[in-house]
Amino acid sequence: MEEHEADLTWRRFMEEPRLEHMAAMKQMLRYIKGTSDHGLFYTNDGGKFTLLGFSDSDMAGDVDGRKSTTGVVFFLGENPVTWLSQKQRVVALSSFEAEFIARAVAACQAVWLRRLLEDVIGASVPPPVLKMDNQSAIALSKSPVLHDRSKHIDTKFHFIRECAGKGDINIEFAGTQEQLAHILTKSLGKKAFQELRGRIGVIKLN
Repeated sequence: MEEHEADLTWRRFMEEPRLEHMAAMKQMLRYIKGTSDHGLFYTNDGGKFTLLGFSDSDMAGDVDGRKSTTGVVFFLGENPVTWLSQKQRVVALSSFEAEFIARAVAACQAVWLRRLLEDVIGASVPPPVLKMDNQSAIALSKSPVLHDRSKHIDTKFHFIRECAGKGDINIEFAGTQEQLAHILTKSLGKKAFQELRGRIGVIKLN
């Protein structure tokens, strides 16, 4: 969840907070206190100008509006350079649709990052690789044809199909154990959360 969204979420319950809201706030404060010595550690990986992204979504995780959450993280070489966790603007009718919407957001990030990097280094950069764990969404992303199950999806989310068709991004499958964006969309157990947190580069610095 982005900072402004988190702020808006808490503001909705400030007038009439309940016990569950207080419990959630205490849990958040405990986490912040317990991880004050954590941060991102960037490595020198020999100047690898390759972009690798992971995108994921939950399904109707928002208990109020039943909207899904998009999670995206991109790496430059081995280092994370951008990430987001945000509520989708529309209600997805299926997990397939929620995943496809998340992929469209990731595709926009990928194209922007590639152009930014090329401007900075003054040289061409290979097409970013975008990894996702929904085979149906991958198939639609690569297909030039709209099918009945996808015709209702807003046309703006089909941007990813155009990017894949032109070779601006490469789409690959990521298995459950490989999908790093899970940490941005799903409630995980302590062990799984700590493992994924370390794999995206957040470690104890002291």
